[in-house]
Amino acid sequence: MNYDRLYEFRFRNVDQAARTEVWSEIAPYLHERLGRPRRVLDPAAGRCEFINAVPAQERWAIDRVSFEGVEVAEGTNLIVSDVMDAELPADHFDGALVSNFLEHLTTPDEIQRFLVRMHGWMAPGGRIAILGPNYRYCSRSYWDFADHWLALTHLAIEEHLFAAGFEPVETHPQFLPFSFTGRLPASAALTRLYLRSRPAWRLFGKQFLVIGQK
Repeated sequence: MNYDRLYEFRFRNVDQAARTEVWSEIAPYLHERLGRPRRVLDPAAGRCEFINAVPAQERWAIDRVSFEGVEVAEGTNLIVSDVMDAELPADHFDGALVSNFLEHLTTPDEIQRFLVRMHGWMAPGGRIAILGPNYRYCSRSYWDFADHWLALTHLAIEEHLFAAGFEPVETHPQFLPFSFTGRLPASAALTRLYLRSRPAWRLFGKQFLVIGQK
């Protein structure tokens, strides 16, 4: 699949600057939920909105696509590679975010191989946050995306994490809205307000947030 063209079409009406603003609010929030880790990995970094904004001392990003025009922040190490081929130090990272990636894998076994690989890179006590569309709350729109292969819920993610050696420590079945292509405007101010309002999560949240610990 030509992911460059796929994402060009998908986000054709989305303001990239607005996406960056939104992640500038989400990244510090998730950094706090992860326990303020110093060495953070984003293994499916996309345009690096999260990893550029996370306030960590050491930041690593992996993505198989080299997106045109992506600006990597100073101090962020970017590896262009399939995550299953990348080479990283064992027991090194004390924080990681996997955002909107697992649903793009083709089988549950592939998810397990990926999470076991992540477990090997994580330091003892390190935390991993899994963020993705929760099929329980967005089933009508879930298959509108050409690269969605697996339907996942927060409960399935908990099981996958535990099977890979992590202990699930925090779960929010409804966290963020489904996508940047929704009806709500992408803005830093609205995102900041949304993250502080748990009742809004239950109204608009279509993505789960599950945190596991090694």
